[in-house]
Amino acid sequence: MRECAALACGALQPAKRRCLRPHLDDLPSMTRALESLTTRVRACRICVEHPRGRPLPHEPRPVLRPSSSARILLASQAPGTKVHISGMPFTDASGDRLRSWLGVSSEEFYDTKKFAIVPMGFCFPGQDAKGADLPPRRECAPAWRAALMALMPQIDLVLTIGGYAQSWHMGSARGPSLTETVKNWRTIWDQSPARKVLPLPHPSWRNTGWLKQNPWFEMDLLPFLRSQIRYRIG
Repeated sequence: MRECAALACGALQPAKRRCLRPHLDDLPSMTRALESLTTRVRACRICVEHPRGRPLPHEPRPVLRPSSSARILLASQAPGTKVHISGMPFTDASGDRLRSWLGVSSEEFYDTKKFAIVPMGFCFPGQDAKGADLPPRRECAPAWRAALMALMPQIDLVLTIGGYAQSWHMGSARGPSLTETVKNWRTIWDQSPARKVLPLPHPSWRNTGWLKQNPWFEMDLLPFLRSQIRYRIG
């Protein structure tokens, strides 16, 4: 499965990637296949019926917005409590901050012709004893992610939000810490193949201190990020 993941995110050689990246001439059939797969994901109950560890403590509600036309993928972590209720990704303060980082309106953000949103975990994982969200469920990515990525070959920019997405999409390019990974964004960009990757911290309010301690993020990375977003969505 790790080889499939590497193939899907563009980490292996181009000749090997083709087996998981169908020709764009097959767009209508890939669109139907993506819609069918998304329907299956939204009905998924693996974390309750066949969990890896403790089962999900509430009814599953997978939240994702894949796309057969968007060029930008938001590879986020997992829904929070508000998103679990709304069924729409980033309908919370984290979403407000993320849209500010990207320099886009809510209308642009939720346009699936512009952005695909596929988190590492599709359901709200619950909270720990201190009220912090638990990590993404371990069942989601092995079961679904490579197949979803294979049906979105038009994606040419992946925004990896947080350590879990960076581990899956970046592999050995990820640094020993989130700070080092994000600080190394220029090298990561330059070394990305056709599908470019940019690492980002999670836009949670819990990272406000991190943003203050790392002013280069807003001064250097965000202007470049916004230029790349605008280039792709017009």
